[in-house]
Amino acid sequence: MEVIVKIGQFLLSLSILVVLHELGHFTFAKLFKTRVEKFYMFFDPGFSLFKFKKGETEYGIGWLPLGGYVKISGMIDESMDKEQMKLPPEPYEFRSKPAWQRLLIMVGGVLVNFVLAFVIYVAVLYTWGEQYLPAENVKYGVVCDSLAESIGLQDGDKIVALDNQKVKKFNDIVPDILLNSPKSIQFIRNNEQLSIDIPSSFVPALLEESSKGFSLSPVFDIRYPYSAVSIGKVLKESPASEAGILKGDKIVSIDSVGFSYYDQFQTFLQSKKSKSILVQLNRDGKSEQVQLTVGDDGKIGFYPQIESGLFEYETLEYTFVESIPAGFNKGIDKLGSYLKQFKLIFSSETKAYKSIGGFITIGNIFPGVWNWEAFWNLTAFLSIILAIMNILPIPALDGGHVMFLMYEIITGRKPGDKFMEYAQITGMVLLFGLLLFANGNDVVKWISNMK
Repeated sequence: MEVIVKIGQFLLSLSILVVLHELGHFTFAKLFKTRVEKFYMFFDPGFSLFKFKKGETEYGIGWLPLGGYVKISGMIDESMDKEQMKLPPEPYEFRSKPAWQRLLIMVGGVLVNFVLAFVIYVAVLYTWGEQYLPAENVKYGVVCDSLAESIGLQDGDKIVALDNQKVKKFNDIVPDILLNSPKSIQFIRNNEQLSIDIPSSFVPALLEESSKGFSLSPVFDIRYPYSAVSIGKVLKESPASEAGILKGDKIVSIDSVGFSYYDQFQTFLQSKKSKSILVQLNRDGKSEQVQLTVGDDGKIGFYPQIESGLFEYETLEYTFVESIPAGFNKGIDKLGSYLKQFKLIFSSETKAYKSIGGFITIGNIFPGVWNWEAFWNLTAFLSIILAIMNILPIPALDGGHVMFLMYEIITGRKPGDKFMEYAQITGMVLLFGLLLFANGNDVVKWISNMK
């Protein structure tokens, strides 16, 4: 069910973004009296799922969800309609229009994506406000993975600053380290403030670890007191299910060993892989005992349920007027953040290209339960990504057409149709290569995680 919810959110988000992106091209084309022959959501090689014609334009839904397109008369695009280009130009064709009009038609989709992202952020902040966990309120400290431990952090450390600049939001710590390259981390351990240097090898190692999965490696996570954790969903055919453990039960001890923090419980189970253990339970105030064998993955098969109200979150609320600049600033921050991420891909030191993902990675960023606030926040961010990707100066993308149009405006010379045809083919080959690489990465990750 969780997978279906993720897929549903991804497809709805993609549909909204594709339709509005293509509507940007369509609107400017119509504004300049340029004929639009097709308007499609998703691609339709061979056949379409649905179509109808109104006026001069055929509207439809394709079967291949890799994007969408508008087919504009007199333009060399992904349709590769070379026969039309052999005929004399018509006044309603793209090639007959002034360069500045053609430029606006080509950037129309990207403009819509940027505007859409800002509008969504304004609406989200006005509707839900902004909730975050202040780093100073992570009162039990963090749980470190091996990478965090390798630079000197320990479970229970309370991170307070990066480069002696106070950390405001806990969830921003790892992205800040990744994107802004701080040189040191300040933290509190046993009531003493300490500082450690972040080695230059940390970010490449973080990206290397992240390339094994479908999201950024957490490195360190929130530490929970064991008393605040109970049994949530019990997995079918798991050791916990077979032993009769139920949702709502609390595990008091294992082999008479108690725990102060949930991560200590997890570490203890890892030391008991494939071994029999005696579990002391508290069920509705009554003591129960069950015997079970830990799985070879060091787990017994349940999702933890964390007591609500454990941490004090900060909530920022906005009036409609206040939400406009706040939403705009959030959009700018997200744009800057993505450009920094994009820069990492071309760094030979970070090898961030290994983390590039396809549809599985994108779909996996959506939550497993339907949440409209998360959906619209992610849709806004994907709109920014779509805009940036489309404006790249690669033939077959909007940015490729813009590049050639800028050349024409500056030099006064229009690239030849044959050149544009070969450029379009080259761009399409590059894009399909990138598509195969990204989704190939996803397949490799999926197979590795199945083992």
